[in-house]
Amino acid sequence: MAFKVYVDGQEGTTGLRLLDYLEARDDIELLRIDSARRKDATERGRLLNAADVAFLCLPDDASREAATLLDNPETCLIDASTAFRTDPDWTYGLPELVPGQREALRRSKRIANPGCHASAFILLVRPLVEAGLLPADYPVSAFSLTGYSGGGKKLIGEYQAAEEGRLSAPRPYAMTLAHKHLPEMRVHGGLASAPVFSPVVGPFLKGLAVTVPLHVDHLAPGASGEAIREAFARHYADEPFVNVMPLSDEASLDHGFFDVQGANDTNRVDLFVYGGEERLALVARLDNLGKGAAGAAVQCMNVHLGIDEATGLSTR
Repeated sequence: MAFKVYVDGQEGTTGLRLLDYLEARDDIELLRIDSARRKDATERGRLLNAADVAFLCLPDDASREAATLLDNPETCLIDASTAFRTDPDWTYGLPELVPGQREALRRSKRIANPGCHASAFILLVRPLVEAGLLPADYPVSAFSLTGYSGGGKKLIGEYQAAEEGRLSAPRPYAMTLAHKHLPEMRVHGGLASAPVFSPVVGPFLKGLAVTVPLHVDHLAPGASGEAIREAFARHYADEPFVNVMPLSDEASLDHGFFDVQGANDTNRVDLFVYGGEERLALVARLDNLGKGAAGAAVQCMNVHLGIDEATGLSTR
């Protein structure tokens, strides 16, 4: 049996990547909208209600509006915007979050797909809060280096059309420290307050690495690099898409440099613990269009439908 799937907003960056995943599968029947009617609410509503799973790849306000078009209780909505990520009526689409999250995703008809920066950050922080190694009130900070595809079609076009050298340097942004991923980073990270978060866009298409620096003497008693790595290994022991690397693994570096693009074209997340007795740097690396966006949405769909979670996704 083929599952009927509709992508609302299929001409955006995430929507196009989703179609790449879905078109390669023989267990999916894609419902298509005529390009001339893609803003026709009646036609969009018809397709949303005809689907087993509908993805919303739209800006926040448009996603909220699209959700009101749905009256079929059997259709599962998976929203890729920030509109519902901390809404208690929606299930957060990170299967690895806590025990029981997959069962919640299987039951839910409203799933909020995580943000790319937030996914990497939460996968680093939440297990440590759960294990009692990172106090919930620790003043967490984080740095993220990401490819420009995370900015959507406009930013992609800006980079691709740039004169040689004009955009060759990394560019920090969200300098007001009010990035749109902060609410989900706090809530689903299990923190008392949002982190000080500094994202930087680099002159490459995709790939993302979030770094969380920690002072060991400000952590809970018994916390260390080895204890943190062991907490990751326990939390993610049976996770097909999470790869916990050896502690301070020099082999993971390229002549001393970290490869931000090392998980590209996969749905994999690589977790690293670098540093020593006094200071640590926790790093999570993923493909911002894969596990950071469209790949994560497909993973949630697979879980919800009760099929093999890795169907259509790659860990290599």
